[in-house]
Amino acid sequence: MFDNEFPPLGGGTGVVNYYLLQEMARSPDLAVDLVTSSRSVTACETERFADRITLYKVPVDNRNIHHARNIELLRYSWRGWRIARQLLTRYRYDVSFAFAGVPAGAISFLLRLTHGLPYVLSLQGPDVPGFEARYNYLYPVLTPLIKMIWRRAAAVTAISAEQERLAHRTMPDLPLVRIPNGVDTELFAPASGETTRSFTVICVARLIQRKGQHHLLQAFARLRSSCDRPLQLTFVGTGDAEAQLRELADRLQVADAVTFKGFLAREQMPPIYREADVFVLPSQQEGMSIALLEAMASGLPVIVTDTGGTAELVAQGQNGEIIPWNDVPALTRALQNLLNSDSLRRQMGAESRRRAMQFGWPVLATRYIELCARVMRPSMDGQRASGRSEVDVRGDLHKEPRA
Repeated sequence: MFDNEFPPLGGGTGVVNYYLLQEMARSPDLAVDLVTSSRSVTACETERFADRITLYKVPVDNRNIHHARNIELLRYSWRGWRIARQLLTRYRYDVSFAFAGVPAGAISFLLRLTHGLPYVLSLQGPDVPGFEARYNYLYPVLTPLIKMIWRRAAAVTAISAEQERLAHRTMPDLPLVRIPNGVDTELFAPASGETTRSFTVICVARLIQRKGQHHLLQAFARLRSSCDRPLQLTFVGTGDAEAQLRELADRLQVADAVTFKGFLAREQMPPIYREADVFVLPSQQEGMSIALLEAMASGLPVIVTDTGGTAELVAQGQNGEIIPWNDVPALTRALQNLLNSDSLRRQMGAESRRRAMQFGWPVLATRYIELCARVMRPSMDGQRASGRSEVDVRGDLHKEPRA
């Protein structure tokens, strides 16, 4: 398995990978080696995730845990490819799985060419041409490679209908299997009882231009100017736009009511959601937001833009509001409606929770595992049927079929 980000590095893709490995660890006949990144400058790190799951973290000299520079992606590609070749001299694999077409998919692609190893590719967002404006200068250069990687994959998955449409703009005949992101519905659960605190709006996302936090600040300032009730806005996350957002909060004279909590570990997040009244993600583009799923599982009404994953997760007027990107007045009105009606918030929050319950990780992980099983090298089937052991009695992984 290949993924250039894994917690604490990266965003939603790493979180998806983490939960997928947690579920895979429950399968006694499945072994996984994940090649990912570390913040180290020179040393490759090895970490045991579970009995049959090992993490190989190649050094990329990461400077920002939420964003990989192009040079870091190149380092991951080269060093990930090198360690993959080393692993192939020690173990026999049935299939490789890549999170994102580039850079991870490029490694799986090369293994297909050099070793005949089939691969499953999971589209994640910025790896799809046209997804993120800051990569527009790179997409024309990368698109021919991306199309080759897509074409040679045994299966390609998408996480939302919007992502499917975007991918088909690049390759209209690309077969896609849709498997959405999931959420831990036990960890993320609604608060019990009512509180008397300030009306609290929460946004959980990297602080970058695409996520639209500047629009939320403007809407919050408008709402506050017309409201006597105490209001609070909470941002969770870090990113390149943090300094500009803090400056904007000062200019709008709402800095006293805005909290920047920075990066929080996932286990710290459930009480943060429970302290909020509404979740807002005014993003320009998404694959399928993990934070949105967490907020829904936590029983929050949501306000989102009409982008990736919205159709699968949010029904207008039922569990939230869908607004256009860059429409500050519409965002202000949506916040005002929820501020004015406790019953509407309760109704929408309950519907959010009900919808989130359909996206539990066990079912989604099973779909990924079954997909990998369908595309694995046919030559492995007979060896598995013969009863060959996956892991020897010492727990030492050696020459057993692996994923």
